[in-house]
Amino acid sequence: MSAESVSNTPVLLARGLRCSVGPHTLWGPLDVQLQSGVTLVTGGEGRGKSSLLRMLAGDLAVAGSSLQLAGTGLQSQPAQYRQKAFWMDPRTSAWDQTPAAQFFQQSRRQWPQWNAELCAELVSALGLEEHLPKPMYMLSTGSKRKVWISAACASGAELTCLDEPFAALDRGSIRTITELLQDAAAHSPRAWVLADYEAPAGVPLAATIDLGH
Repeated sequence: MSAESVSNTPVLLARGLRCSVGPHTLWGPLDVQLQSGVTLVTGGEGRGKSSLLRMLAGDLAVAGSSLQLAGTGLQSQPAQYRQKAFWMDPRTSAWDQTPAAQFFQQSRRQWPQWNAELCAELVSALGLEEHLPKPMYMLSTGSKRKVWISAACASGAELTCLDEPFAALDRGSIRTITELLQDAAAHSPRAWVLADYEAPAGVPLAATIDLGH
């Protein structure tokens, strides 16, 4: 397991993270320091990439761990911490009955730094306008992912976690998301964490966390 980083300004500090399946430890204890820009979490199938994203976002508790995000501790201020982190399971069915437009409205209340202008731009660029009135269960896998990614980008969250962001997307959408990540790598003060099997083409990485194969 390795973590290589090239920046100096930590957005998130995590200590003592572990991932296990039954009695078998996949990895850990792992300490993570995230800087602004784009970090890749990579590793083989079933190596706990999604679990690490959930831990960093405060969605999966790890006994004995500690996490600090932009000056807010998960253990001492859990609600405030989660307002600074975005994570969405791309396979979730929790929003199936919710129209996409309503999901965006609720997301706007959840994340105080929500950027409505960016959300509207992404809805247009990703071809989501016609899907806004539809319940999420009516959307294709790719369209659902576009909704999650649009919300992630618009959230303004200091920590933005994306799980296999390019899966099931058309070429035009992949190009749009890649350009956004290229801009984030160069200019964003946020920490963007991508879980995937390989690095996105043309996106400079602030760090790589390899969970092994």
